[in-house]
Amino acid sequence: MSDNTVTLDETFGVRDDDLTERFKGVIALDNELKKIKGLPVAKYDSQTQKAYLEYPDGRREYENAD
Repeated sequence: MSDNTVTLDETFGVRDDDLTERFKGVIALDNELKKIKGLPVAKYDSQTQKAYLEYPDGRREYENAD
């Protein structure tokens, strides 16, 4: 291995925390665009531990893991 190893935050000059916040913002924006277009958004219910699709009207369709 070389001592010239460069980490992601050093390469782009952005801290990991900032990258995480930007990523979350992009995901939220994408979800809003899907809602506007009438497309479902994939989500995860931590209580039931199941994935589901949430439609713009609020309806949820849970994934069947049978």
